[in-house]
Amino acid sequence: MRLRNKPWADDYIKENDHVVEQRPFEQIGKWKTVFNNNQPLALEIGTGKGQFIKGMALQHPEVNFIGMERDKNVIVSAIEHLKDNNIRNARLIHQKAEDLRDLFAENEVDTLYLNFSDPWPKTRHAKRRLTFPSFLEQYQAVLKEEGEVILKSDNRKFFEYSIESFSAFGMLLKEVSVDLHNDEDEKNVMTEYEEKFASKGQPIYRCVAKFQK
Repeated sequence: MRLRNKPWADDYIKENDHVVEQRPFEQIGKWKTVFNNNQPLALEIGTGKGQFIKGMALQHPEVNFIGMERDKNVIVSAIEHLKDNNIRNARLIHQKAEDLRDLFAENEVDTLYLNFSDPWPKTRHAKRRLTFPSFLEQYQAVLKEEGEVILKSDNRKFFEYSIESFSAFGMLLKEVSVDLHNDEDEKNVMTEYEEKFASKGQPIYRCVAKFQK
């Protein structure tokens, strides 16, 4: 369902430059200077309303988090999450995943999260899936050698497609769960979608994969 347009979103994004990086393309290779520390860098592509990145930043103050979201009508909610909790180790960028290699240098990212990505179920839209090979090439470029891609989804077909895509790309599957909430430990941070689907009894799928460089 498409969210209602927020005509004030652009101004709100600009007003909160302490939460949203206004010139992200200028930070390529220099993201640690944005946080003014040398902590590991984690990236969430499709950060949505920000519940996950807020929870992870609070749970892991020793890690810097960047949430990427292309929809300005959604990112305003993520701004509120980070701003209201006075979180210092997380930033947002209003950009799209296709520009990843223009935003991050090679080996700059330690962990990459894909949470409840749009499954694009029609075959003709396969290239838009965030686990399509063209996206995996970008992830491989920006991730460090030991960096991981961590995926969660409620969509079984998309999850199976992603597993196959990872394997065909030569990635190593470190963890695979087809019912996360029965397997999880207490450290799992849920997204808004995850809470919604889990409350209906739908299984949550999760996998951890890494590139073999």
